[in-house]
Amino acid sequence: MEPEFYTPLGAGDTPKSRSARVSRRSFIKGIIATGATVASGSMLGTLAGCSAETSSTTGIAGTVERLITLNINGKSRRVDVLPQETLAMTLRYKLGLTGTKLGCDRGECGACTILIDDVPTYSCSTLSHGVRGRQVTTIEGLQAANGDLHPVQQAFVDELGPQCGFCTPGQVLSAVGLLKVNPSPTRDEARRAMSGNLCRCGAYDHYLNSVMRAARTS
Repeated sequence: MEPEFYTPLGAGDTPKSRSARVSRRSFIKGIIATGATVASGSMLGTLAGCSAETSSTTGIAGTVERLITLNINGKSRRVDVLPQETLAMTLRYKLGLTGTKLGCDRGECGACTILIDDVPTYSCSTLSHGVRGRQVTTIEGLQAANGDLHPVQQAFVDELGPQCGFCTPGQVLSAVGLLKVNPSPTRDEARRAMSGNLCRCGAYDHYLNSVMRAARTS
């Protein structure tokens, strides 16, 4: 169960009213939704206020189009992206796909691993503008439409792979990327393929067992 935020007791409140609460996930998603709404409103206001002369400068050399379309989990998503914005930031704070975790934010821990054209990639080190026209898959895109887990996800559950779970989305996507190019890896091959994902809990054997189970059942 996720930790909860309790509303403070203020003037006119009763102890019973203090029981009103919202889950941490709902709180974060609400903040993301608010930010996206404000950003969209700002963009629309800016576009509405532009003169014809300003609008004609869109194609000027050296400028970068901010309102772009990204293919995320098989769907086209229109999003306002800064030139220097990383894919991890866009996924989490613009699109609300918080399954992609930010750990070191410098391409070392692998918590932010996603698939770009089925290749495991650190999203914290990838510019969002660089993935236009490519297929991006996050942990949210693995589950089947009927709710069934991906074979790798199910194997991780069966082998009790996750402990704290923070690195798990990146571990899962690295495993999925491996099995797409090598459906029957040896344990050493799996270990090398997963070496870019650090686990603060030290559950490496559990994750390797999960990969090997998924290879047998997929």
